[in-house]
Amino acid sequence: MFAEYRWIGLGVALCACAQAETVSVSITDTGGAALARAVVVAVAAGQTASDHKQEAKVDQIDKSFVPGELVVQVGTLVHFPNSDKVRHQVYSFSPAKSFELPLYAGAEAEPVLFDKPGPVTLGCNIHDWMRGYIYVADSPWFARTDEQGHATLDLPPGDYTVHVWHPQMRETEDSTRQPLSLAAQGTAEMTWKLGLKPVFSPRRAPMGDAGGGY
Repeated sequence: MFAEYRWIGLGVALCACAQAETVSVSITDTGGAALARAVVVAVAAGQTASDHKQEAKVDQIDKSFVPGELVVQVGTLVHFPNSDKVRHQVYSFSPAKSFELPLYAGAEAEPVLFDKPGPVTLGCNIHDWMRGYIYVADSPWFARTDEQGHATLDLPPGDYTVHVWHPQMRETEDSTRQPLSLAAQGTAEMTWKLGLKPVFSPRRAPMGDAGGGY
C-alpha cells in the first residue's frame, strides 16, 4: 500500500508497543505566527540511516503535485503516476536526489528510489508552475506540524538530536539541530523560530495556453 499521506514515521507507530515518552513541538516564524507544514525529525544517538523499504506516491492532478509535500524515510520508493490527460516530465536537481523522468502520461514512469536524506524539490519541465517537495528523513521518528504549528513525537527514552525543515526557511537545516535527552516517564517541549523566504510562484497558464496541452 502506498503511504502518500503518512506524516508520522513508522518508528513512532512501532514504539507505541513499548515504553514511549511524548515530545511536544511548537514552531513559529520570527514574527510569532504558527508555522504549518514544518518537518520535525528526531535522530537517536548512535543511529545510522537504514533503508526503509516502503513505497509512496506523488500523483499529478490538475497540473499539480498531489500531495504537494511528502515526508518519507531513506530507502522509500516513490511512484509518480500521471492522472492528468496531458503529459508531464517530472524532475529534480536537488542534492538529496537528482533525477528526470521522460515525458509521459498514465502510470508507466519508473518509480524513483530516495536513498539519501534531505529535501528534494520537484518540478515539471512542461508546466513551470508545478512545484512539490519530498523530505527524506534520516530516522524513523518524524512528524509534520499542523496549522497551529504543533507536532508530537513519541520516542523511547534516550538521547536524540532533533532538527526541523520547512521549504521556505532561511536557516540551514544543520543550524536547527537541538539535543534532547528523555528519561523514563518524562515529557519534553521543544520550540523553534524560523525566518522565512518569500514565496515565488510562476504564473499558472490558463487552460488552452501554450504548455497546457502537452
